[in-house]
Amino acid sequence: MGLDKGDYFCIITCVTIILTFRGDPGMKRIPMSVIPAAALLATLLACRSDAPPQAKGYDDLLRLFTEWRAFARPEVVEHVPDYTAAAMMRQQEGIPVFQNRLTRIDTAGWSIRERVDWEIVQAEIAGLRFEHEVLRSWAKNPLFYAVIQMDEPDVPARELPEIYGVLNVFEHTFPLDDQSAGLFLEKLQAVPAILDQARLNLTEMTALFGMFGEVQKQQESRQLLDLAERLQETRPDVAAAARSAAEAADSFGRWLGEERVGKPEFSGIGVEHFDRYMREVHLVPYSWREQEDLLERELERSLSSLAMEEHRNRHLPQLTPASSLEEMQALMKRSVSEFMNFLKQEEIFTLPDYMHLEVPINSFIPEDELDFFYHIYYRDPLPLLCHQVHWLEKQRESRNTHPIRGGALLSKIWDSRAEGLATNFEELMMHAGILDDHPRGRELNWILLAFRAARGLAGLRLHAGEYTLDEAIAFASRYTPRNFATPESRMLMGDLALYLSQPGYGTSYVYGKAQLDKLIAEKRIRDGDGFVLKKFFDDYFSRGVIPASLIYWEMTGDYSEIREMKN
Repeated sequence: MGLDKGDYFCIITCVTIILTFRGDPGMKRIPMSVIPAAALLATLLACRSDAPPQAKGYDDLLRLFTEWRAFARPEVVEHVPDYTAAAMMRQQEGIPVFQNRLTRIDTAGWSIRERVDWEIVQAEIAGLRFEHEVLRSWAKNPLFYAVIQMDEPDVPARELPEIYGVLNVFEHTFPLDDQSAGLFLEKLQAVPAILDQARLNLTEMTALFGMFGEVQKQQESRQLLDLAERLQETRPDVAAAARSAAEAADSFGRWLGEERVGKPEFSGIGVEHFDRYMREVHLVPYSWREQEDLLERELERSLSSLAMEEHRNRHLPQLTPASSLEEMQALMKRSVSEFMNFLKQEEIFTLPDYMHLEVPINSFIPEDELDFFYHIYYRDPLPLLCHQVHWLEKQRESRNTHPIRGGALLSKIWDSRAEGLATNFEELMMHAGILDDHPRGRELNWILLAFRAARGLAGLRLHAGEYTLDEAIAFASRYTPRNFATPESRMLMGDLALYLSQPGYGTSYVYGKAQLDKLIAEKRIRDGDGFVLKKFFDDYFSRGVIPASLIYWEMTGDYSEIREMKN
């Protein structure tokens, strides 16, 4: 029997696996057990072009997914994840094995829901491949090396790419019990080693990412010192480790400031890679150009609608921001109650007893220090509280036990669904009547949409190389009404750093909104006068936080979007 190209590829793959698990003599030896010969033979047979499908059942997809998630995690030694060049090369060489195994699973006879799960796994594999081939966060982006997170994200996972095993302070209660204190101590003691490795790994850093990383480490240093002060009395050993971690963060920040001098500023991935990432990983049916057109249209629509709202309200007093902490707390409490009562009374979707919304206000910000979202909150929180459907969804998803959909999907491929829903929910609830007694609040709603469209366009053009960072900030600031996002806005700067780090995230608010509009429109046409919003949303939420195009396929049976992206 002769060998074809596929056979040679599989032989190379098997040799790679042997070297990975036995340790390449030219590399640092890895303490792992030898793969049994039977496993290698199975890999070779699975790769052969004339071999039968490896698996036929849905259970085989679930087993592959479990193995895939274990493979996608880096090796971790004493809380230091290994992102060295050698480790990343070994991981990249192992990706085709999983792709081959997935491809050879026979999905004939599967339900749409099961086929969607197959597409989710395919997208995750494509995401890690794209990470190695294009994004290369461990080599390009210092923001990847976050070492502490104080606040829980309102979406399934942290928006920015980050190393495995970051210390999430929000997951613990104070005073720390012995178990939490032990974990804090170990993770804080690992910070200097993590950042020492980062110095060696960041061989492709740009000036822009270096600047973003420098700002991040300054913030982390302050957070670590605050943590040390908080722990000094009850856990002095952990406090000492936090101070040492702060010193390491300061040192790394200074190093970034020196290293970024003279490096190129452009940090985008270009239009061609952007389109590939949308199509193969995020399963988004809109190209860079189509997203630009969509966001431009939404920006124009939001500004035009704002002008009409302002005209209608021209005889009403302007909204002024809360003037004290007590006033702001009372305003937020009243708005949260109004939001939750509206959802129940208007039967928007089923609210189980466990669902609740809390937006704590623990400090007061003077008017001249307000940044964009606080301009909204301090005037009327209700429009932006609609976006906080995020938190209700997190409570629901924490009870989702599905083996594939029950957790945050890799590569942030949930963004079109999570951010698209939250953004659209602001406008949907306005049309449903939540702001009928808040006429000036309707103006804020359109300002929110304008901001998201403007900053999304700025991020798009950064990736294409059409804008410098200063030009992107100037554009987003100009098209955000009422000077709510100035060129000095730290929030805007942070958003653009995110959008460069995670392509498509900045536009997902708007194209995800459009995808939900399309789904509602199709269901309304199909159901006619029998369309019931609560029934729609309960069905929608039952699908999990997965790419919007996959939910459309599940709820309509229409596969055309997915088919077109594969062609």
